[in-house]
Amino acid sequence: MKKIAVFASGNGSNFQAILDQVKLGAVDAEIGFVFCDKLKAGVIERAKSANIPVFSFVQKDFENKAQFEEEILTHLRDHQIDFVILAGYMRLIGDTLLQAYENKIVNIHPSLLPAFPGKDAIGQAYRAGVKVTGVTVHYVDAGMDTGPIIAQQAVEVAYGDTEDMIAEKIHKVEHLLYPKVIQELVSK
Repeated sequence: MKKIAVFASGNGSNFQAILDQVKLGAVDAEIGFVFCDKLKAGVIERAKSANIPVFSFVQKDFENKAQFEEEILTHLRDHQIDFVILAGYMRLIGDTLLQAYENKIVNIHPSLLPAFPGKDAIGQAYRAGVKVTGVTVHYVDAGMDTGPIIAQQAVEVAYGDTEDMIAEKIHKVEHLLYPKVIQELVSK
């Protein structure tokens, strides 16, 4: 069975969706640990409630990004992690992790990339007045949401939808699509 590590920076709703599918057996993988770069993020409590180990430290406590990522890499190796799953992790991945886990780091983004990369993709789509947005799962490279696309799913924006309504639609799609893609990756 493959082992995954989930990296998150926030509430952890995508982590929870993955965990739920692991528990149901729909994702045939073990969550080795959660890494969080925000010491008070909600994902930490979600992971602890599920008895999943959590590592949480911040880059500013290290001399540079490479040292920060070396510490993360130590945990990945110690736990024999096969794939790194970014689930609301709000940092760019650097060379240290990219080289060690080439084509093994996956991200989910709340837009149909290449449209609306980076932060606040839902807000960007809302302000642009698009009629269709969506969700993209992609491999991570050195750029901002530029890695090869694995899967996408469109989300219709209806007349009168607020930004919050669009976000809710996107999250529903994320919570279904991401576990499905993860299962495809770990079953290869």
